[in-house]
Amino acid sequence: MNLPPCRLWRPLTSRLGQRQPQPRAGARSCPLPARGRARPLCGRPHGSSPTAAAKPTWGGEIRKFPATNGLQFFLDHYFWQGQRATKALGARQYHVASVLCQRAKVAMSHFEPNEYIRYDLLEKNINIVRKRLNRPLTLSEKIVYGHLDDPANQEIERGKTYLRLRPDRVAMQDATAQMAMLQFISSGLPKVAVPSTIHCDHLIEAQLGGEKDLRRAKDINQEVYNFLATAGAKYGVGFWRPGSGIIHQIILENYAYPGVLLIGTDSHTPNGGGLGGICIGVGGADAVDVMAGIPWELKCPKVIGVKLTGSLSGWTSPKDVILKVAGILTVKGGTGAIVEYHGPGVDSISCTGMATICNMGAEIGATTSVFPYNHRMKKYLSKTGRADIANLADEFKDHLVPDSGCHYDQLIEINLSELKPHINGPFTPDLAHPVAEVGSVAEKEGWPLDIRVGLIGSCTNSSYEDMGRSAAVAKQALAHGLQCKSQFTITPGSEQIRATIERDGYAQILRDVGGIVLANACGPCIGQWDRKDIKKGEKNTIVTSYNRNFTGRNDANPETHAFVTSPEIVTALAIAGTLKFNPETDFLTGKDGKKFKLEAPDADELPRAEFDPGQDTYQHPPKDSSGQQVDVSPTSQRLQLLEPFDKWDGRDLEDLQILIKVKGKCTTDHISAAGPWLKFRGHLDNISNNLLIGAINVENGKANSVRNAVTQEFGPVPDTARYYKKHGIRWVVIGDENYGEGSSREHAALEPRHLGGRAIITKSFARIHETNLKKQGLLPLTFADPADYNKIHLGAGPSSPRALPGSTKPT
Repeated sequence: MNLPPCRLWRPLTSRLGQRQPQPRAGARSCPLPARGRARPLCGRPHGSSPTAAAKPTWGGEIRKFPATNGLQFFLDHYFWQGQRATKALGARQYHVASVLCQRAKVAMSHFEPNEYIRYDLLEKNINIVRKRLNRPLTLSEKIVYGHLDDPANQEIERGKTYLRLRPDRVAMQDATAQMAMLQFISSGLPKVAVPSTIHCDHLIEAQLGGEKDLRRAKDINQEVYNFLATAGAKYGVGFWRPGSGIIHQIILENYAYPGVLLIGTDSHTPNGGGLGGICIGVGGADAVDVMAGIPWELKCPKVIGVKLTGSLSGWTSPKDVILKVAGILTVKGGTGAIVEYHGPGVDSISCTGMATICNMGAEIGATTSVFPYNHRMKKYLSKTGRADIANLADEFKDHLVPDSGCHYDQLIEINLSELKPHINGPFTPDLAHPVAEVGSVAEKEGWPLDIRVGLIGSCTNSSYEDMGRSAAVAKQALAHGLQCKSQFTITPGSEQIRATIERDGYAQILRDVGGIVLANACGPCIGQWDRKDIKKGEKNTIVTSYNRNFTGRNDANPETHAFVTSPEIVTALAIAGTLKFNPETDFLTGKDGKKFKLEAPDADELPRAEFDPGQDTYQHPPKDSSGQQVDVSPTSQRLQLLEPFDKWDGRDLEDLQILIKVKGKCTTDHISAAGPWLKFRGHLDNISNNLLIGAINVENGKANSVRNAVTQEFGPVPDTARYYKKHGIRWVVIGDENYGEGSSREHAALEPRHLGGRAIITKSFARIHETNLKKQGLLPLTFADPADYNKIHLGAGPSSPRALPGSTKPT
């Protein structure tokens, strides 16, 4: 096969011999405390007494300490290093070292009381990098560079160099955790090196309602849940049981904090940016590296600044900010960059609203998104029982906001006072329309105007504030005797949200207007929806508060026109039943025949009382797991222990067969479908039967239909790939722009590798998918000239049959 010039974006490097944690460059020779434990800033063990013979610690160097806020007085007036520095305040004596030791000891979460936030290390690394670069830093640079493995020597150039980072923690959802834990088991390590958690949220199908669906899921997925629970217990990973909620909401409530660097095996991990952290979606192999104590590599991101002015009001919500940004940047405009929001408009957005914006930043291809630390975050931390973290963040606030005069690679400005409610779609999350205009556009384009189902919730919009604003809309309709004309579903983001909205009456209002409260899980957002109201192939419209609306994503029906918008707009449209309704200007007719207009919703961003935690759904890993067994049955259809892929033979790859030339958009949903296939995420061979079944073949314009080059017969993509593998024919895929956009699922890289693929050649890649391909030993190649994609012709009719390897005649 003769191909146009291609280039490998980055040479593949061997990962052999890298499984054991290595000491960081520049590490001192003296023994250090275990990772995550706070080093006593006074230079001596907590609780010990200073002596006259006390010597400078850390090899004789004089420690330098941050002088901020109330500690400035002490540091300006006292000596230390083994001396007792005191000042009488009334009848009490204060020891400087004790104050600073206490300041350092703030736990990352309630569930890990011995793992501490290391703002001191963040500060130290930032100062090293600031001195080297000699320029103001953006917030994202501070957090990312503050987690460098070797800040003194790391080469730093935005968009070019690769950074070696030390993330603070790892989070995994159950669908991707299966493969991640199988890979970790193969490493042979006894425990994870950083705090890690597993969250059961992807395997619960929406069918009848919350409790019934949860019971059904526990029964169907018992084998998988047992594997994840026992693997977590064995290797020191916290386990959130099914029903606990969606991974990103759980992280926001318990684990995210300003300045954290967190990686998660889900593309919407950036949700944690709403609490001022750098939270990045990755594939399972990246997560395993971090859990094994290996530095994590990330291409040094560019930084896109979004300056917000004005303030949100009326029907305009935080969701409209990201819907607007998606319309500006498109689904690939954020690739290779962190989106950093700043400006006076930020303070008009709640913490959970900021999380919504960061969450859907995944749809523009951004590495992640982040907001600067402010009083809205402090309020949320305090309400979720983490006032100690908020107080510590206050002391280090200079490192949790951007420097004045910092440079952005691109700058977007949005006046929130002028922003109108938006709705994006169908079939792509960057097709933006003002709500006031979408009805006329739909008429022109022939999109169905009648809304069959409205769906609110998901990891993007399932906060207390979201549910309150939706309930405020529903309450007005009920007051005029109306219910939803469309079907209506509600997905609480967590058990804590579910319990609190039940207590405060929101859930009942949403039921009264015609809604069904689903389980605390992903549900229809990821295709876990046993939809009964239409037949496959029936053209219809749904509106959701979700983040992603690719073809067939929610219900596996390619004719479902899915639109994404805010929960309150979804609720209003579900009541009206049509895309032509604009709640800002249009009237509804009440049961009494009188017309009325919905008022803009208003709701508390946080409950006035404390959150109701609901049921306890967390499993702590035991202190002693030596007797813990993790069983995987060799006959299981859900789980399969991994075998090593065949090694490269050291020779150039030549005479490769094209399996498929993909036409147009090819997301990870097209490459490795979700929905009913989720049950095979722990069994590589079984899930490989969905390889590229959603991709459109240029040759015939059909999905899951490719020509076998040997037999010349058309057949399913996975079957053809298996035929090639069986007969020793190595193959490639030809792709279009932004190949692999969407989910972080590494199965989209594992499957082609498992079935004999050697390279994926495209115009461009989505960031996570490109990394996943490299991790699994597949060459991610791009055309030197994207127009060369058009030079590859498969032909409209039969070509000369390909001979099988080792034969002289074609079969």
